[in-house]
Amino acid sequence: MEKDNTSSFEGFILVGFSDRPHLELILFVVVLIFYLLTLLGNMTIVLLSALDSRLHTPMYFFLANLSFLDMCFTTGSIPQMLYNLWGPDKTISYVRCAIQLYFVLALGGVECVLLAVMAYDRYAAVCKSLHYTVIMHPRLCGQLTSVAWLSGFGNSLIMAPQTLMLPHCGHRRADHFLCEIPALIGMACVDTTMLEALAFALAIFIILAPLILILVSYGYIAGTVLRIKSAAGRKKAFNTCSSHLIVVSLFYGTIIYMYLQPANTYSQDQGKFLTLFYTIVTPSVNPLIYTLRNKDVKEAMKKVLGKGSAEV
Repeated sequence: MEKDNTSSFEGFILVGFSDRPHLELILFVVVLIFYLLTLLGNMTIVLLSALDSRLHTPMYFFLANLSFLDMCFTTGSIPQMLYNLWGPDKTISYVRCAIQLYFVLALGGVECVLLAVMAYDRYAAVCKSLHYTVIMHPRLCGQLTSVAWLSGFGNSLIMAPQTLMLPHCGHRRADHFLCEIPALIGMACVDTTMLEALAFALAIFIILAPLILILVSYGYIAGTVLRIKSAAGRKKAFNTCSSHLIVVSLFYGTIIYMYLQPANTYSQDQGKFLTLFYTIVTPSVNPLIYTLRNKDVKEAMKKVLGKGSAEV
């Protein structure tokens, strides 16, 4: 066992796509482009939310948190991915792997809860529109955001150490390009049933419970929208929620498949491409989804750009 632990502390070899070298250069370029778009798009939303007073509302407060979260999430995973794709060196130290696992798991959990908080905000805006400003006061917004961040980091604080301490019997090759729970559990040389059960139980609270809250919120929203008599009113309510629904569908679809299936049914190839999707595609399209379908963000962008042009 001492030998097993020593080999684990030496670090891991992230195989990634080394068995498909023709893909690595293509993926490197694609991932780099998406990463730069993610940083640019999400930084724009954060800055607009801070600079334009019209965006000082609960909806944009949560959206700015989501954008900041996406920047942190991608920065915690993509640089290592680019390093893995670029050259022959596929190693990652134990410490770097531990840091990456902790923050990727934590920030993914934060996003699950934050999306539920945003769904509640949309419920209050549509179903309780007359009392919206009273319900979603700044103190409550801050408390809900704090719950999201603390939940994600608390979940990771439980799961990450348990996963990293698994004995690997000298095995250091992880068939992945990131330190993720399914890949690390797959390397273990002991029975991981208890750890998988713990992961599933925590996933119920960090993934399924927020998803249920989202579905309940949109159930009430749908009922309210159907009772609106004017077509213009229904369209306005739909536009208010559609962007959030698209983001929820993209994010939860991949997360549920990744983390709520048994390890013995986990396909590494599927896992790699799903990881690519939710680490580079979803964070990069979130700003586009919200800006292209949101009049307030477009107006704020024009206003800020207009001021910049005028100053020049």
